[in-house]
Amino acid sequence: MKALIIDDERLARRELISLLAAHHEIEVIGEAVNADDAYDQIQKLNPDVLFLDIQMPGKNGFELLEKLDSVPQVIFVTAFDEYAIKAFEVNALDYLMKPVQPERLAETIGKLVVREQQEEIKTSYIRSKKLTTEDQVFVKDGEKCWFVKLSDVRYFESDGNYIKVYFEKFKPMIHKSLNALEERLDEKSFFRASRKHIVNLQWIERIDTWFNGGLMVQLKGGDKIEVSRRQSSRFKDIMSL
Repeated sequence: MKALIIDDERLARRELISLLAAHHEIEVIGEAVNADDAYDQIQKLNPDVLFLDIQMPGKNGFELLEKLDSVPQVIFVTAFDEYAIKAFEVNALDYLMKPVQPERLAETIGKLVVREQQEEIKTSYIRSKKLTTEDQVFVKDGEKCWFVKLSDVRYFESDGNYIKVYFEKFKPMIHKSLNALEERLDEKSFFRASRKHIVNLQWIERIDTWFNGGLMVQLKGGDKIEVSRRQSSRFKDIMSL
């Protein structure tokens, strides 16, 4: 796990790095001397865990966390015990008092490993779950964001290393391959029409024969998607009685 140590005291950072060297699960990827420095490094390095001092010049540790859109695991390391309740209110994993004792740090690392394993299991389950038209997905293109119900998506179109998502009057682009997307989608709801397109079966309004044994599907609203010859045979097998 990648760790960022945030503390304005150089000796405190050195001591913690020395203690963490005994734990192969942790890789210290950076140090920050204040909240602003830490914010920049978090955006750049994307650490898994923060070892965070609370009282620092300028913004304190809590104010840093308020600025973050996505907060890594947090372990507070401080010389003051009056912040303990507030630390757990912001979902900190643990609260270590300075000077940090090796036995207490080992206990914290154990908690961290268990939490990471739980997150990996949860993420694996989510990724293995097939998405149907009843699901909603988060789509971000630049500064614009949507929370889209998949039943509203007419089709997906490959465009280089990106996919265009067609719904309503929008067609934002996401950085993903069509093959990877196909693995996430329920084949009862979505069909791979060709190398470039995945179609929402609920949106098909009409099907016509096309060149070389292929098919042309017309979607509600007028979009037309060509189904390749190979996929046309599979489409007929799936959709026939």
